[in-house]
Amino acid sequence: MAVEIRLVESDSDLMKFIKFQWKVYKNDPYWVPPLLMDRKKILNKKKNPFFQHASADYFLAYKDGQIVGRIAAIKNDLHNKIHEDKTGFFGFFECLNDQEVANALFDKAADWLRTRGLTSMMGPANPSSNDEWGMLLEGFDDEPRILMTYNPKYYLDLCDNYGLKKAKDLNAYSLDSDKVLGSDKLARVAELARKRANVTIKELDMKNFEKELAKVKDVYNKAWEKNWGFVPMTEAELDAMAEDLKQLVEPSLVLFAEVEGETIGFSLTMLDYNQVFKKMNGRLFPWAYKLWTEKKNISWARVITLGLVPEYQKRGLDAVFYWEIVNRARKIGILRGEASWILEDNAMMNRGAEVMNGDLYKKYRIYEKAL
Repeated sequence: MAVEIRLVESDSDLMKFIKFQWKVYKNDPYWVPPLLMDRKKILNKKKNPFFQHASADYFLAYKDGQIVGRIAAIKNDLHNKIHEDKTGFFGFFECLNDQEVANALFDKAADWLRTRGLTSMMGPANPSSNDEWGMLLEGFDDEPRILMTYNPKYYLDLCDNYGLKKAKDLNAYSLDSDKVLGSDKLARVAELARKRANVTIKELDMKNFEKELAKVKDVYNKAWEKNWGFVPMTEAELDAMAEDLKQLVEPSLVLFAEVEGETIGFSLTMLDYNQVFKKMNGRLFPWAYKLWTEKKNISWARVITLGLVPEYQKRGLDAVFYWEIVNRARKIGILRGEASWILEDNAMMNRGAEVMNGDLYKKYRIYEKAL
């Protein structure tokens, strides 16, 4: 029977779009169900500030009357303004192992983008490079860390067979605190860089959260502006991100680097709440009251962002951050970490992970196709 693609038009359709993941991953021991309320917030075009500079439509694929796939087509005007191109995106892709269905979904997203004047399609972006980004390429025998993607291995075949090509790969390194702190080179580089720059590391002051957020805003877009695929976050997006993460952050793992009172770097490391979310199966309630008691069982953390303003880059200060992060995590009982994601050709950051005796244990792929 032919594949039918339907536009998501109602709240009921949107919930079907969200819950389809449970059908794909029902027998997958490594999948971590997203919180339903979080997915609804991300996909809400009226409330998510991303859609102040972007537009999107969501589609469901039906076959024999059953939902068999989903996809989003996304036009990010800010990306195209920054990069001076005409790139559109696909995201939130999920599909049963059926090439006909995958082709129909990709065709729908491509047609949607093409009619809006875009000349290439890239993804998956959920919904942008500032959110969940990329398709798991290697490392299928492990659960994803917080805010990282996960997908069945056959998705790679669905993408390849459709004609999607590699745009860029992203690396994720596993860190063991004993191995990191056992690196004489890291200790030496960190101490030397700290003294040369006269840098001070301070942790997040929750009592002055708004002032701390202002420092993040000052550093964030400067630090990553030259990275491939980077799109700056608007003030509204940074506010929304801070509001979402405020209840989950571990202050001792949110660090600022200062030189003579000026903030020159920032790093955000989160406890891997996926270890808790997996038990919740998408429902905040009745689990909400248990969230903090379950926190003590978390054994991983993820280094999500680590950046320095341009004039302080390539001075070894990333080593200072890593040294501080691992030591502080160890004090609260976190002995394992992930540094992700890192562009495959970001030599400085990949070298830093290797100096820490990190293990390159996962890779993710960004695909592209000319329209």
